[in-house]
Amino acid sequence: MTPKNVFARAAVTVALAFACLAPAWAALPIQKWQQPSGAQVWLVESPSLPIIDVEIDFDAGARRDPAEKAGLAGVTASMAGKGVEARNGQPALDENQLGEAWADLGAGFGGSASLDRMSFTLRSLTYPELLQKAVQLAARELGEPAFPDTVWQRDRQRMIAAIREANTRPGTIAGRAFQQAVYGGHPYGFEATEETLNRIGVQDMRDFYRTMQPCRAKVSVVGAVTRAQADAIVTTLLSRLPNGSCQRLPSVAEVPALPASAERNVPFASAQAHVLIGQPGYRRDDPDYFPLLVGNYILGGGGFVSRLNEEVRQKRGLSYSIYSYFAPGLHAGAFTLGLQTRPDQAVQAVQVSRDVVRRFVAEGPTAAELKAAKDFMIGGFALRLDSNRKLLDNLANIAWYDLPLDYLDTWTKQVEKVTAADVKAAFARKLQPDRMVTVVVGGDVAAARQ
Repeated sequence: MTPKNVFARAAVTVALAFACLAPAWAALPIQKWQQPSGAQVWLVESPSLPIIDVEIDFDAGARRDPAEKAGLAGVTASMAGKGVEARNGQPALDENQLGEAWADLGAGFGGSASLDRMSFTLRSLTYPELLQKAVQLAARELGEPAFPDTVWQRDRQRMIAAIREANTRPGTIAGRAFQQAVYGGHPYGFEATEETLNRIGVQDMRDFYRTMQPCRAKVSVVGAVTRAQADAIVTTLLSRLPNGSCQRLPSVAEVPALPASAERNVPFASAQAHVLIGQPGYRRDDPDYFPLLVGNYILGGGGFVSRLNEEVRQKRGLSYSIYSYFAPGLHAGAFTLGLQTRPDQAVQAVQVSRDVVRRFVAEGPTAAELKAAKDFMIGGFALRLDSNRKLLDNLANIAWYDLPLDYLDTWTKQVEKVTAADVKAAFARKLQPDRMVTVVVGGDVAAARQ
């Protein structure tokens, strides 16, 4: 049986296995240790399926991008998988050869970048011969990326074409205007453009990649391995990265608070006006995290049962859908309220949405709203952990934000103890309804105000 067939057979059992195991996942102990290199490792042993998932995170996300080369972190992570160099007697592999090698193993490895971190993920079966080859190949890809210039020239043109096409959409224009208005000059508001991509060369990627050292790695492991096996796997994965002095990286300034409200009305010929309202929110380590999580479910995160949906969609028919969310990170990610509406209804939709937020901040939730939100969130907690991938995502967040090792054990208790007063106080501390950014793209704002 080939590795692909073995992996497919194992995958067939995943849904049933996790249906039985999900309630127990939160009780699984999380192990943590530090390797001699300085790398930190978090492990959840999961012997039920012969699979391992690994995530390696570095402080090399978009917040580290130079403003004039916005997009550098993202393209560096992508280009790291476009081939490996010839070293230590092993031949170079181009992107096609690398893809074929992963396909032959029935495994996968790849990189990506978010606002805060650059992440590399490995998935493999744990059969010894396959796992050893997968880990060795991942170590080469992680530690010896080729960054081929010809591939970058090709991919850059593809990215630029995609940007040009996206710039014809009102949603893209709204999102860009919103981020710039909310974040100002903070890196969270940077966006890759044709100009910034044209300034990026493969040497920029190599220079940026040098910050990826074992001492800066946070590694999360979920799967059918012991602690000793996980430690050996992580050691191998990081073995080809450069070892340096590992000095502290430069600090990144906090997202500044908005001094006043701001409106951006962008003319655009479209059937629907795109509306975004918001402001800087809070950091992930904020003690108000759980009250804000529960409160936002009530305000706009609960879909058809949210207060925004009731007032804007159900009572007035101003939008088919409306939502709100916080995006906390190492810095204060934005609070965002979004909707689409008919251009001639944009002004009314904005006013009603603002009124709902203002009233929620002033009054907080009702007892019935709070109970319904907590019941839903606690009842659905198992769905947050019903696959290796979801568990890995949770474990990686615990690692990245230095959350307590019993975080998953206590999550439902933290939600349960949130009170209406907690929600009201937290929202009053974080949101200033009279100092929010409002972006409307495609709305007939001028006509509505005449």
